[in-house]
Amino acid sequence: MESAEASFAPRPLLRTRLTARFGLAHPILSAPMAFIAGGALADAVSQAGGLGLVGGGYAGLLPGEPELYEELPLLQGRRHGVGFITWALQQRPWVLDELLGSFTPTCIMLSFGDPRPFAQHLHQLRIPLLCQVQTLQQARLAVEAGATAIVAQGQEAGGHGGARSTLPLVPELADYLARQSPDTLLLAAGGIMDGRGLAAALLLGADGVVMGSRFVACRQARTALAALQRIIQANGDETVRTTAIDALRGLPWSDVYSYRVLHNALTRQWAHREAEARSMYGSWSERYEQARMNQDFDTAAVAVGEGVGLIDDAPDAQAIIQRTVELAALLLGRGTAQYGLPGKREDLG
Repeated sequence: MESAEASFAPRPLLRTRLTARFGLAHPILSAPMAFIAGGALADAVSQAGGLGLVGGGYAGLLPGEPELYEELPLLQGRRHGVGFITWALQQRPWVLDELLGSFTPTCIMLSFGDPRPFAQHLHQLRIPLLCQVQTLQQARLAVEAGATAIVAQGQEAGGHGGARSTLPLVPELADYLARQSPDTLLLAAGGIMDGRGLAAALLLGADGVVMGSRFVACRQARTALAALQRIIQANGDETVRTTAIDALRGLPWSDVYSYRVLHNALTRQWAHREAEARSMYGSWSERYEQARMNQDFDTAAVAVGEGVGLIDDAPDAQAIIQRTVELAALLLGRGTAQYGLPGKREDLG
C-alpha cells in the first residue's frame, strides 16, 4: 500500500513560464524567511508542487539562525532553493562556498544588496540566480547579474522591504523586462496571501509569486507559538514599517529598507522615533535578543505583512498551496469569460 506522501501528486492548474522553467506543478515559491523558513517548510512546499526556499538569512551572523547543514537534509532530495540577505552574505562569503560544496540547490535567491559579486560563481555551477528587488534600478542590476528570475517585492511584504507598492511595481518591471530581458522571469511578492493575490499577480504580468507571510502561519514553519497566536488575531491595521528596530538592535541595515512588523510595546514606543533610535544604535541589542529567545513579543518583533488580516488559521503547507491555486484558477477562468473578475466575494461560491 502506498504512503500518503508517495501517492500525492499535485494537479497542475496554472501553467506559466515559471512552472515550465523549474518543473513545478504550481507557480508558487515560499519565501526564504530568516529564522522561519527551515527545511521542513521548504520540503512541504516542494512536495505540494511549488518550490520551497530555506532561509539562509544573515548567513550565520545572528545567534539562533537555522543551521543549513541540519535543515537541507530534510528536503529528502526534492528540489529547493536557499535565500540569503545579500549584504550579510558579503560579510561571510565563505558560507555560500561551503553550501555549494556540499549541496546542489535548485536556485539561490539574493535580497537586499548587489548580487553581481556572486553571479559568476553561480553561473559557472549552472545554479539559477533569483534576485529580489524593490526598485527599477535594482532590477537593472539583477539583469546585469544574469538573474534567471527577478522577484518584485512591494512594501506590503512582512519583514524588510522598500517603499514601492506591489500593484504598480510588478507591471512596471514586466514592461521593463519585456523590452530589455524578455527571457528573465518575473515573480511578484508582497501582500500575496491567497488565490486573489496570485491571480492578480499573473494578470499584472508576473510568471508566479513568492509568498512569505501566509507561510509564516503554517504547520511546518519555525514560527514561535506566541508569535503565531498574535498573527492569527491581528488585522492589517496592526502592522507598521520602521527602521527603528534595526537601529536599536544594532543591525547595519540601510535606511533604504524598513521593517514591517506587528505593532507591539516596542513599536509603539519607538516606531516614530527613527532618528533617535539611530543615535542609540545597538543599545537594545542584548535586551532584544533575550526577548526573542524568551518569546517575549512585546519587545521582539513579529515580522508579518500587511495582509495579516487574511490569516485566520495555520494549516499544512499543502493546504495553503491547494487553496491558493484553486481559487486563482477559478478567478482567472471567470475573468477570461466575463472580461473582468467577480466583484463580490459571494460571487466566488
